[in-house]
Amino acid sequence: MSTLCYCTGLRIATRKVAALYDVALESTGINIAQFALLRSIQRRQPVSLTDLGRALALDRSTMGRNIRVVEKLGLVTTERGEDQRESMVRLSEHGSAVLLAAEPLWQNCQSEIAKRIGPERLQTLSEINQLL
Repeated sequence: MSTLCYCTGLRIATRKVAALYDVALESTGINIAQFALLRSIQRRQPVSLTDLGRALALDRSTMGRNIRVVEKLGLVTTERGEDQRESMVRLSEHGSAVLLAAEPLWQNCQSEIAKRIGPERLQTLSEINQLL
């Protein structure tokens, strides 16, 4: 078989891009996955784990594990929602400060990746995300 699996190719590209963001964010103590999680919480807070998982296309158990990591870092707080079965998440003061420090680093990395990839490929990436 000589054809590259599209899924494998995309996963390799994703790991390479994520590594660039991780290096850019290293001084803040978070990685790109945690940055994306914190930004999503910031936009929706307080937000349930279920709604957060839907927004990030992650199942509830994966979301719970990811939240526990950032909670141990002091970046988020959790509390019971109106429905006592559901946990609600919000940024802590520390989480807000880390996110504020990380945003310009993320933006610089965004700009660098945009230069490397170019506007046509970025448009294609956007179209692929909309199709899937």
